[in-house]
Amino acid sequence: MRSKSNAIAPPTVTAGLALGAIGVLAFSMSLPATRVAVQQLDPWFVAFGRAAGAAALAWFYLRGVRAAAPTRDQWRRLSIVALGVVVGFPLFTSLALTSQTSAHGAVVVTVLPAMTAIFAVVRAGERPPPLFWLAGGAGLAVVLTFLIATGTVHGSFSVNDLYLLAAVVLCGLGYAEGGALARELGGARTICWALLVALPATLPITAFAAWSRPPQANATAWAAFGYLTVVSMFLGFFAWYAGLAKGGIAKVGQIQLGQPILTLIWSALLLGETVTPASIAAAAVVLACVVLIQRARTLNPASGAGRAGGRAPVSGADRGGGG
Repeated sequence: MRSKSNAIAPPTVTAGLALGAIGVLAFSMSLPATRVAVQQLDPWFVAFGRAAGAAALAWFYLRGVRAAAPTRDQWRRLSIVALGVVVGFPLFTSLALTSQTSAHGAVVVTVLPAMTAIFAVVRAGERPPPLFWLAGGAGLAVVLTFLIATGTVHGSFSVNDLYLLAAVVLCGLGYAEGGALARELGGARTICWALLVALPATLPITAFAAWSRPPQANATAWAAFGYLTVVSMFLGFFAWYAGLAKGGIAKVGQIQLGQPILTLIWSALLLGETVTPASIAAAAVVLACVVLIQRARTLNPASGAGRAGGRAPVSGADRGGGG
């Protein structure tokens, strides 16, 4: 009889991939929306204000579902999630995109799936096979080649690129830790509790940013800020963390390989950038890599998960991944 910790049931994987795709679609507009918002709003206000606003939504949600408080160990792990996706990624992308384009940001975000997979090994005890890494590397190479060939990459390496790299590293950590934790708390509750964990920092920083530079923006900038608050920082994670928990962090995380292409499309629609036929060809190749990745079984042995972060074994069976 096969143990539940040895494999994830196919229906669960399918549901995880579907939820992950919804999350990627939601996140694909984050960089263009951030670019629009920080042109008129202070980047610190954008980064922390969206987290503080999402925390208010999280409080109402948790009250509505009467969620039980996390355990001491879960609080510790939630602080890692908060550091990565509530504070780190929004802050560093906001700082970078004050003078950098969202299309350029898509170049650096391309390495996010690989970073998520690495942290899935370190924090969640997953063990992707060689085919997984080969297909993931191929998808990464295709996207980078496309972005370079189409002229998205230009100029010298700058401090903004360092900001974007820091954002990707912290985001990968937050994705992996949150995906593992969502197996226990559910996707929605994981991000909601993480938002509340960060609130003692995000709220005063938002207030200070608003005081030092009173927000003055047009409807477009406020609409972008609203999207970042409600979708990028809140609802998108409902689907994303549930997908990571159900389908495997490393496996579902590779769906992000298609995110830079989607980001370029949104950049064209929102910021007037040009999308060439080459983008369609690149998207097709990346899609083929993603399909190959999904054919590679990602093992999640109980012994490996039990060593990750000193936590109890994490199985593929999800306890309320949807929150």
